Amino acid sequence: MLKIIEQTRYSCALGAQQTVVAIKRAVPVLHAGPGCSGKISALIGQGEGYAGGNTIPCTNSNESDVVFGGEAKLKNIIQGSFKVIDADLYVVLTGCTSDIVGDDVGSVTSEFQEQGKPIVYAETGGFKSNNYVSHDVVVNAIIDQYVDKFKTDTKVKKGLVNVFATIPYQDQFWNGNLEELKRILEGIGLEVNILFSNESNGVDEWKTIPNAEFNIVVSTWNGLAIAEHLKEKYGTPYFHFPYLPIGGNETSKFLRQVGEFGNLDKDKVEKFIKKEEEKFYSHIERTADFMLEFRYGIPRRFYTILDASYSIGFSKFLLNELGIIPAKQYIIDDTPLKYREEIINQFKNISEFRSAEVEFIVDGGVIQEEIRKDKQKNRALILGSGWDRDLAASIGADLLIVSAPIAYRLILKCGYAGYNGGLRVIEDIYDRVLNTYR
Repeated sequence: MLKIIEQTRYSCALGAQQTVVAIKRAVPVLHAGPGCSGKISALIGQGEGYAGGNTIPCTNSNESDVVFGGEAKLKNIIQGSFKVIDADLYVVLTGCTSDIVGDDVGSVTSEFQEQGKPIVYAETGGFKSNNYVSHDVVVNAIIDQYVDKFKTDTKVKKGLVNVFATIPYQDQFWNGNLEELKRILEGIGLEVNILFSNESNGVDEWKTIPNAEFNIVVSTWNGLAIAEHLKEKYGTPYFHFPYLPIGGNETSKFLRQVGEFGNLDKDKVEKFIKKEEEKFYSHIERTADFMLEFRYGIPRRFYTILDASYSIGFSKFLLNELGIIPAKQYIIDDTPLKYREEIINQFKNISEFRSAEVEFIVDGGVIQEEIRKDKQKNRALILGSGWDRDLAASIGADLLIVSAPIAYRLILKCGYAGYNGGLRVIEDIYDRVLNTYR
């Protein structure tokens, strides 16, 4: 029986093109059908980076390539890319057509690798997975085929860490989130390879991945495959924080756990946390009169329609620091089964006094129908995507667009991670709340 999924909030595996776009001076080279890249950019793109959007080279595979193979065409496209696009790294990604036909993309790519060209490849046929999974696949491919060539030794640099957190472009706030994570980790004494975003040194930074003292994964499950691979390959241990830390409570908790794992100077860690908490809570204190005056006109409960890392992070912040009660939470990233029990436990223990119900659904239409049937009449807040604008309007809820497709927001540097991100959450939520008053 054919099943239609409405309002998907992630892309097929080829969406990992955006992972490459987010690396400074890197360019994806697609061996895929026409239109695939454009659809991905339309869903999660918002910004072309150095060589994204319409700049991305593509073989535009057609019927003749299915019959005769597309390896020669791919070779020509790669040669053309070297001539036309001045980049530090080229990453060949396969689409459904080439993976089904069985083109030997590895063999084609290896010809250029043997010439010393900075090029790697990864199999990202859309039918194989989604872009949450293929992000890890592409990062590991870059490590194995490019980074490893520059590993002269495995000498560990004290205090150097690699951070694997949010997925660029799938998380529309990736740049701001990564900048804040880098800022606060540096604040407790670490040297941070953030790998993506404006704060990264690009490919040169990637080359130092093997020298990290330890790796940090800030995500429920994305990035774990990378950290496990690096542990096996270079013996690098890793620390896992299973959601995005937002606001004072969770960010301080995150930093203390990192400090303990890395055996950092405890006094330095606590001094930084104290300074940041003082700033954070001074802003919160200034809103006390507003919160009291509008206590009957602000959202009393919230729904999240987000991926697991965002859903847990936002839920903890909204409940424990803003006092908004969780309704049912929906996770839309097609979380692998082996991670779901731990996620459910996170929601069961979301605070000392409350738990929250969570459901894993990838069909946005089903989620919206469930929310419409909810008999609770208190004013609600929805943290979702551009798909949810009509839902919010129909039930009189406030909507904060956080998840792809973003559609109705332009994102430059905004991020929701850390201390600064927590303040931005409050500003964005109550900006929308106040906008409803006449």
